[in-house]
Amino acid sequence: MGQWLSWVKSNEKELLTILDNLAKKAVETSEAIVVLFSDLSDVEQPKKIHKLETEADMLTRDIFSELNKTFITPLDREDMQRIASKIDDVIDFMDGIAARVYSYKITTPPPYCEEMAEELVKATKEVEYMIAKLQRIKNPQDMINHCRNTSDIEHKIDDLYREAIREVFETNDPIKIIKLKDIYETMETASDRCVDVADVIEDIVLKYT
Repeated sequence: MGQWLSWVKSNEKELLTILDNLAKKAVETSEAIVVLFSDLSDVEQPKKIHKLETEADMLTRDIFSELNKTFITPLDREDMQRIASKIDDVIDFMDGIAARVYSYKITTPPPYCEEMAEELVKATKEVEYMIAKLQRIKNPQDMINHCRNTSDIEHKIDDLYREAIREVFETNDPIKIIKLKDIYETMETASDRCVDVADVIEDIVLKYT
């Protein structure tokens, strides 16, 4: 019996470790997006970002696999699935940013993209912080504050997005409008998914504390 309980405990730790690694991958990907916009002549950068996305997919599959094998989970099973899926979505959309930049042959950083990318780094770091604290929530209010920080960052990205869209529609080049609008929308959606993660975590904090 003791050996079985030991197995369960170690499996719980494994789940949280994988989730933590997935959050770290989100930060790594967001930082790679900043690098992408700093030097759009580097055609290898989108490939590096796609590699990060592939690695994140593997971590997400690992989490779902472990959840299917684990009888007792450290948090509600559905909550953990939601967190993993939403973080994976964040990384998918960031990979989508790089893919669009590459496919559309963008050679000059579009206005606001670098600033939006820097804000995305802040958002993913908030996610990373909160995931790291999930194993032992000592200060519920601190967690809620970081959830709200993520929302504030998303609002700033929304403001940048609106300004970017306003300016892009002042041009007379329909192809440019389509390309830039698509990139801006993908960046804004990535930040929305960060807030989705924060919302799940806030629900967890209120549920367990």
